[in-house]
Amino acid sequence: MKLVIAIVNNDDSAVVASALTKENFIVTKLSTTGGFLMVGNTTFLIGTEDKDIPRLKEIIAKYSRTRTHQAATTESFGRGFAEGALQTEVNVGGATVFVLSVDSMDKY
Repeated sequence: MKLVIAIVNNDDSAVVASALTKENFIVTKLSTTGGFLMVGNTTFLIGTEDKDIPRLKEIIAKYSRTRTHQAATTESFGRGFAEGALQTEVNVGGATVFVLSVDSMDKY
């Protein structure tokens, strides 16, 4: 038995959740915020059997896309986001997936 913790960009979360539930995965969805860009994420908690991990990862990878985002550099801190503030392009999106072993899972 495994517990999968998948952190997905909010822009992709609805389609990822839909695809996972369509494949009969039981998904718990939490709203979270990333620490670096402070953008919205969704964290999925999914309990599943070891044999289903490859399919689960395949679904998450298929529907979580990476995109670029303009973010203020650290040189602009204290200056606000006024016009002309220094910007840099960073990649956001995609997914971060953790797979943990679970001793037991009970549903009540």
